[in-house]
Amino acid sequence: MSDGAPRVIVVGSCNRDHVWRVDRFPHTGETRLGHDFSTGPGGKGFNQAVACHRQGANTLFLGAIGNDALGAGAREDATNESLACRWQEFDDQATASTAVWVDDKGNNCIVVNPGANAHLDAAFVRAQRDAFADARLLLVQLEANLDAVAAAMELAHEHGLLRALNPAPVHAELTLGLLRAADLVTPNENEFAQLCGRFLDVDVDAAALVPMSDATLHALARRLLPQGTVAITLGAQGCFVSHDERQRRGDAASCYRLPAERANVVDTTGAGDCFCGALAAAILRFEGRPFEDAVRHANRAAALSTETPGAASAMPRYDEVIARFGS
Repeated sequence: MSDGAPRVIVVGSCNRDHVWRVDRFPHTGETRLGHDFSTGPGGKGFNQAVACHRQGANTLFLGAIGNDALGAGAREDATNESLACRWQEFDDQATASTAVWVDDKGNNCIVVNPGANAHLDAAFVRAQRDAFADARLLLVQLEANLDAVAAAMELAHEHGLLRALNPAPVHAELTLGLLRAADLVTPNENEFAQLCGRFLDVDVDAAALVPMSDATLHALARRLLPQGTVAITLGAQGCFVSHDERQRRGDAASCYRLPAERANVVDTTGAGDCFCGALAAAILRFEGRPFEDAVRHANRAAALSTETPGAASAMPRYDEVIARFGS
């Protein structure tokens, strides 16, 4: 993709991750010795922006940090990545930080202090109107202030951008209106189950989504997002795609599953973020091709990300995905 104005705008969170590797997660009240520690950039928004950027899309990240050492580190991380960013900096809010445990099977548990992310201001987002005028796609999550997310969605609608929402984590104040403002929603199985419970009053067991029939899962997705596309990530079981019948985005079928790619899993932290960022880039890179091609590429990028420890630092580059899986 050529240089110039951003084609993808990512609005969301930026954290500093502190990662401990353990053989297994401790039980309540138990102290265990870790066998490795690392720290690096993270946050769903920043992770997805890096993933998108490394897949070749001209990407702009909008986020919030504190006027502190971690905030200075975030600026340095972005500079080292050559990722364009516009920061809202706070004197009275700390840069967000996380504690991540990763066990020997690659599973993770995460605790987040949202800090400045919770105060990302809608007015700050609206002040970036010039960037939206030339962009093609907006990618947002729910780890930052929802007023800022809503402002970004409104600007994207005004300027005709494709609006992609990763509803992670499912925010207590998320409304059905904000969810349905998206053209593309990318929950994982747990988030999809939560959304069905909240907005459809349907009790869905996340573990039941994989064996669920395509017809039943498609019907739930259509009720949740009548107009648009839902791509549910199912971890090691790949993903399920459900389109509005009137807009299949070049696909032959209105719903289908794609298997996960094989990987030597070391750390699953950020794999979902990698999928979202890579999908955003692939939608533009593969313009004119079936949506399925973009999803398959995102699956491959996400699989490759699990072979490297870390979050943003583990996001693969486009050439690495192609070298591993082919085009």
